[in-house]
Amino acid sequence: MNTENSSPWLAGFKEDYEKIFIEPWSPYLGMVLLILVIMGLMVSGLIWGVFGGLKLWGDWFNNAIGLGPVIGTPQQLDSPLMHRMSLMNITLVGGAFCAALLSRQFLVNRPPKQEYVWAALGGSLMGLGASLAVGCTVGGFFIPLLHSSPAGWAMWLGLIAGAAIGLKSLLWSLEHITWGMQAPPAIKVPKGLVTAYPLIGLAVVLGIVAWAADWYASEDQKLVTRAIIVLAGFAMGFIIHRSRLCFARAFREPFMTAEGDMTKAVILGVALGFPLASLLFQAKVIDPYIAIPTTYWAGSLIGGLIFGIGMIFAGGCGTGSLWRMGEGHLKLWVAAFFFAWAGSTASALLKNAGLTVAEMNLDLVEESPIGIQAYFPVMFDGWAWAYAISGGLLLVWYLLVRYNESSEKFTLL
Repeated sequence: MNTENSSPWLAGFKEDYEKIFIEPWSPYLGMVLLILVIMGLMVSGLIWGVFGGLKLWGDWFNNAIGLGPVIGTPQQLDSPLMHRMSLMNITLVGGAFCAALLSRQFLVNRPPKQEYVWAALGGSLMGLGASLAVGCTVGGFFIPLLHSSPAGWAMWLGLIAGAAIGLKSLLWSLEHITWGMQAPPAIKVPKGLVTAYPLIGLAVVLGIVAWAADWYASEDQKLVTRAIIVLAGFAMGFIIHRSRLCFARAFREPFMTAEGDMTKAVILGVALGFPLASLLFQAKVIDPYIAIPTTYWAGSLIGGLIFGIGMIFAGGCGTGSLWRMGEGHLKLWVAAFFFAWAGSTASALLKNAGLTVAEMNLDLVEESPIGIQAYFPVMFDGWAWAYAISGGLLLVWYLLVRYNESSEKFTLL
C-alpha cells in the first residue's frame, strides 16, 4: 500500500482497515467469534439452524407451483422474515455480502455449464441427506455436538464417508466428462463501482442496525426476538466470510490436499462450545433437546453419507452455500435452490412414508422410525462420561488430522 502522500493518521487508518476488512482472518479466530455468537443465541433461548429455513423456502416454492398439496407440504407457512431459521439465513447472506463489499471481493461469478449440473445434483443430495438427518452440517452435526448428542457424531461418520465417496466421484467425472467445462468470460465491473463497494457495505451495516433497532423497540415480543436473530445472522455471515469458514472444506481437504486447518478450526469450535453449552444446560438456561434430532443413529449416519456426497459436488454445505451466495457465486445460488426444493420435497415424502415425524415436539416426540433423541448425560447418568466421550472423540479426530497433515496417508489424489 502506498502511503507516501498520506498523513500518518490516514495511513494508520488504511492499515487498520486492510487488517480487519481485506486481509483474511484466521479460521481459528473466525470459529472463536462464531462460538461467541452461538452462545449469545443460546443465552437468549435460541439456536442456530440452516436447513429449517431452506426447507421453508422450498415449501413456499412447492406450494407456488402446485406440487405442495400433492406431496403434503404444509399449507400454512410462516413469512420468510418471521421464520427464525429463514430470517437467520437471509441475514447471514447479508452479512457475507457486506463483508465481500468491504473487502472489495464481491463479484458475480459465472461458472462453466458443467458446474451448474453439479450444483443441482449436489444441492438435491444435500436436501435428501438433511431431510434424513433433520439438519445439515449445522443442525445435524455441529449444533448436536455442542448439545452433547451422539447424533452429531453419527452424522460426522456419514459426512467423512460421503466426502471421500463424493471426492472420488467428482475426480472421476473431471477425467471422463468434458462437456461444459469452458468458463464463460469474466464479468467486468467498473472501477468506480468497486471503489464504492466499501460505502455500499457501510450502508448495508447501517440498514441492518436500523432494522434490528426498530424491531427491538417494538412492544411485540416476537419482533424483539427476531431483532436478535437479525444481528446474530448478520454477524455470522460477516465472520464466516472474513475467515472463510467452511464445514465442507473441513471434511474435504484432508482427503484432497491433507490440509487440516479448517478441520482443526471445527474441532476447536466443538472443544470450546461443548463445555460452554453444557453449563447453560446445567443452569437450565435452555433446553438441550431443542436442537437434538430424533435421528440417532440411522437417520444421522445415512443422512450424513448422502449429504457428504452432495456437498462435494455442490462446492459447499448449507452454510457454505449461503455465504458464497453473498459473495456472488452463481453456482451456489443454484445449489441452494435445489437444496431447498429437494429438502422440502424429501421431507414431505419421508413424512408420508412414515420414516420421519411431522414436526419436532419436545413434549411428545422422542423417537422416529430412523432414530431417537439421544443425549449423553441421560445415556450415561451424568456429565462425567459425556465430557470424557466427547473429549476423547475430539482428540482422536485431531490426532488423525494432524497425522494426515504430516503423512498424507488419507489423501485420495
